[in-house]
Amino acid sequence: MIEKISIVIATKNSAKTLQACLNSIFEQAYANIEIVIFDGASDDETIQILKENDSKIDFWLSEPDEGLYYAFNKALDKLTGDWVLFLGSDDLLLPGFSQMAQELTGRSTIYYGNVLYKGRKSSGYMSAYKIAKSGMSHQSMFYSSDIFKRHRYNLDYKISADSILNLDCWSDKSIKWIYKDHIIAIYNDTGLSATNFDQLLLKNMSGLVLKHFGRGIWLRYKFRELKKNLKMFFKN
Repeated sequence: MIEKISIVIATKNSAKTLQACLNSIFEQAYANIEIVIFDGASDDETIQILKENDSKIDFWLSEPDEGLYYAFNKALDKLTGDWVLFLGSDDLLLPGFSQMAQELTGRSTIYYGNVLYKGRKSSGYMSAYKIAKSGMSHQSMFYSSDIFKRHRYNLDYKISADSILNLDCWSDKSIKWIYKDHIIAIYNDTGLSATNFDQLLLKNMSGLVLKHFGRGIWLRYKFRELKKNLKMFFKN
């Protein structure tokens, strides 16, 4: 049986990029894909694009919401796939998506690969320290859907709730992490998380690293922060 992959997209005034994003899904060699889209009451041509593609979209709804991760949490209650991938409305899937899709097995597992970011292959195998230091690109991650029976996006984090979700999953010892060297998507470098930083995450990051990774990695993280601050001090 070919397992179903749910692709979740949140939109808000995404008319300039949405059709290209959808086309990159429609062109995939892997056939068993479910597309779930929640739109935050767009007032541009986004709704028209959704209507024009209605026969190829499994579920979509447009209504006022409280942002990206609120929409993602709503989508989790609608999807029916065995695996879940979250895609930005300005991102593009690559053939690596279908290649990875053929290799998904088991439950309570997160498979992750790579993205193209600013034209370069990014991410790769993530050690615990690398996750603590830089986080991961959710466009490269396939979550077993049963994970979301236990974990959801923390809506306190308006820009980086995906990072918090991944930290929670890292601490959940029932979840396996498997890296595959496929380039899954082109990560757009003008989106929300690429052009903004979550101040709440910045405030809480030290404590989060200690909680999820332990004292050894926390000390490496603090030393790195100290070096960065000293560099900025002497530069100024």
